[in-house]
Amino acid sequence: MTVEALLNEASPTAATVPKRTFLQEVIEDTPGSDPRFEMCIQCGTCGGSCPSGPDMEYSPRRIFAMIEANMREEVLKANTFWYCVSCYYCMSRCPQEVHITDLMYTLKRKAIREGYYRESSASDAPDFSEFFVDAVLKYGRSFELGLATRYHLRHHPLGAVKMATGMGLDMLRRGRMDLTPRRIKNLDQLQTILAKAEEIGRLEREQGGIK
Repeated sequence: MTVEALLNEASPTAATVPKRTFLQEVIEDTPGSDPRFEMCIQCGTCGGSCPSGPDMEYSPRRIFAMIEANMREEVLKANTFWYCVSCYYCMSRCPQEVHITDLMYTLKRKAIREGYYRESSASDAPDFSEFFVDAVLKYGRSFELGLATRYHLRHHPLGAVKMATGMGLDMLRRGRMDLTPRRIKNLDQLQTILAKAEEIGRLEREQGGIK
C-alpha cells in the first residue's frame, strides 16, 4: 500500500466521521463550561420549582429524558423552553447543579435555526424575543407599551384592543407604563458591548460548525 493510500485511510472523511447524537449536540452546542447534563438524576426539582411549569407540555426533567432518547423533533417542537423565564430558580435548586437554563437557551436556538418553532404551540415566542431585543438595542431597556403593541398587532390584533382598554389603561393610571420610550445614559457603550457579544457568539458558532 502506498503512503498516499495509508494517509487517505487514516484521514477521517464525512462518510467515516460518526454523526453526533442529539444529546451530544445539545451538550456541545451549549456555550460556556460543561452544562453537566449527564449529572441529571431525574428528580423533578426543576419542574417543581419552575413558575411556568404548569404551562409546559413537558417538564425540563422529561425534556432531558427525551433528548437522551434521541427524540429530536418532539423536543424541538415542544413549548417547554419558550416558557422558560430565565429566573434560574431551577438551577439554584438543582441538587446536581445542572445548567438547566443554559440548556433551555440551546434548545431555543436549535428550534429557531431548524424551523421547528413554527410547529410549536408557542410559535410566536421568537417574535416576542426579537421585539424585546430590538427595544434594548434602541433604548437600552425594554419599552413595554411598544413591545406589547408590536407583538399583539402582529399575532393577536383583537387582543391588542382588549389589552389597551383593560390592563393598559390600568397601568397608565398607576404610572406603571411609559407612553414614550426612554433611552438609558451611555447607550452607545451598551451597544458596543452587545455588538462584541454578538461577534464572539458568531465566531464560536462558526468554530463549532453551527450556523
